[in-house]
Amino acid sequence: MYRKISEVMTRWQTDSVQEPLMIIGVRQTGKTWQIRQFAEKTYEDSFYVNLEEQPSFQSAFEGDLTPKGILRNLSILAGRVITEKTALIIDEIQVCERAITSLKYFCEANENYRIIAAGSLLGVKINRFTSSFPVGKVRLVYMFPLTFEEFLMACGERLLIDAIRESCKTCVPLPGGIHEKALQLCYDYMIVGGMPRAVLNYIEHDRMIAAFDREIHKQLQLMYLADMTKYVSSSYETTKIMQVYESIPRQLAKENPKFKYSTVRANANRRDFYAPIDWLKAAGMVIQVRNVDIPVKPLAGYEQENIFKLYLSDVGILSSAAGFDPRDILPETDSLFKGAVAENYVVQEFKAVRERLYYYKPSESLEIDLLDENGGSVIPMEIKAGRHKRSRSLAQYIEQHKPQTAIRFSAMNFGYANGIQSVPLYAVFCIAENGIGQI
Repeated sequence: MYRKISEVMTRWQTDSVQEPLMIIGVRQTGKTWQIRQFAEKTYEDSFYVNLEEQPSFQSAFEGDLTPKGILRNLSILAGRVITEKTALIIDEIQVCERAITSLKYFCEANENYRIIAAGSLLGVKINRFTSSFPVGKVRLVYMFPLTFEEFLMACGERLLIDAIRESCKTCVPLPGGIHEKALQLCYDYMIVGGMPRAVLNYIEHDRMIAAFDREIHKQLQLMYLADMTKYVSSSYETTKIMQVYESIPRQLAKENPKFKYSTVRANANRRDFYAPIDWLKAAGMVIQVRNVDIPVKPLAGYEQENIFKLYLSDVGILSSAAGFDPRDILPETDSLFKGAVAENYVVQEFKAVRERLYYYKPSESLEIDLLDENGGSVIPMEIKAGRHKRSRSLAQYIEQHKPQTAIRFSAMNFGYANGIQSVPLYAVFCIAENGIGQI
């Protein structure tokens, strides 16, 4: 499957930067496959080691942490010569703290070593690093589940992508049949999600959503649970993390999806669960969207630390965890949860290209699902799962704050009226990547 992170790796190689490349991401997003494919195409010689599956190789980082000493040790363990010209791929590096520390010395060496490190829970490890993390000596890149655009590429729909981009740029509606095709693929994505195993299963079943094996999502969740038991210090802490994670579908099903500790456990408060939330964020398993006091730039200056929403990192896992049926997402259905699924999808698309996300809810009668900074302006965005034309909150926001423009993501075709740009759900990636007027 084509992934945009391959372009990031190519730029890193072309720039010939000294910093080792470190790829962070939740388990099963395809990090290993992408890295090994890149190395095979790019380098004459490369060496791959998984420090979790091959624990004996961790001893290569004991004692001398000079690059030459490490490569000598690795060569002895591997039974082959590994030199400064060998691209070294260190997978699951989070299991060996000294391996992470060694990246500093590879960066500072005279030779331009090509080091690519990866790990499923590197975010957790970095947060709890007992010695100094090699800040400024490593190029950190986050890898997320497939975006909807990457999903379309995997489905062989590059012509459709081009058509979506052109219509988004010109704000001209797509022909009806093409619009419905793109919308159906987007609804399928909300069920399948962006985990590579799930996408591959969908394609292998001729893109028939009814034949898609949803057990894949359950298996992924079991892997996440297994990771918690390995990287969490106590069973009590594991239980609290799972309680937060399992509460998210219930949180999002509410009319006001602001995260509430009491939904996790009766009478709970921030003190009980702030650490599990931090763990889930660091592991890449949840996405946090913070509320802001005032919708002005810089949004980070007005965020409310204790008022936020949590979404799952993959919309397919959310749909599966909630028992959401593929028919429930269609515009004509009355399922209340489809709004939560659509929101999770849009948030996931923006998270792939934004470090921090914000929403605005100053009162019970006004809520803007997402705010985005675009040039000198703040753009309000509303998310609808169906073909809604009425946008009361958005209209109220426009009257009060006079934004440059406003966006409504929905099942409607492209269009513009009353200061609101209608963007179909399948075109979220255009706005997320490039902003308004820059597609």
